[in-house]
Amino acid sequence: MLKIKAILFDMDGVLIDAKDWHYEALNKALGLFGLGISRYDHLHTFDGLPTKVKLKMLREQCYLPEELHSFINQVKQKYTIELTDLRCRPMFHHEYALSRLHKAGYKIAVCSNSIRNTIETMMDKASLTDYIDIIISNEDVKKAKPDPEMYQTAIKKFNLKPEECIVVEDNPNGIAAGKASGANVLPVATVYDVNYENIMRMIEKCEVPCD
Repeated sequence: MLKIKAILFDMDGVLIDAKDWHYEALNKALGLFGLGISRYDHLHTFDGLPTKVKLKMLREQCYLPEELHSFINQVKQKYTIELTDLRCRPMFHHEYALSRLHKAGYKIAVCSNSIRNTIETMMDKASLTDYIDIIISNEDVKKAKPDPEMYQTAIKKFNLKPEECIVVEDNPNGIAAGKASGANVLPVATVYDVNYENIMRMIEKCEVPCD
């Protein structure tokens, strides 16, 4: 019978309710140059993509000069950390879920299109760091989501097969990356769907023996 051995979590919208933080931080940085992203475009086009990719898209759509990208990215990261300090707090159901999974011997990874410093800061603020075995950021791969490289890297580091892992994702780019990696995918709508009961139901579903 197939045994699930690892849970691979996205971060924004899964473990941290930070979608709006990234949106606000990038728009604040873009606002210095009279630009911005609409909420519709954020939700339907930009959500889940790395900042560098978003800026490249804006270069094509709004003629945002490439020489400004590095500065805007740095300012955006600064604003993101400021918002994290103000808003990021532990969520009991996440602490409970990850602590139970960790104690039961499941490997846990966080695979996010954010930079490593942002991930580590948010995990610390959310009191989840002690339960995480590895972090894969957009700085650790050549291609971010929706490419599967991030999840493939985590699976390889765990020395597991894709079918032994569950990916927890909330947006189309992440779900596509999880599926392309060959892992089982648990789609969630909000951070509140990421709880011990839902994860265990998914584990049980994956471990049903084949006739």
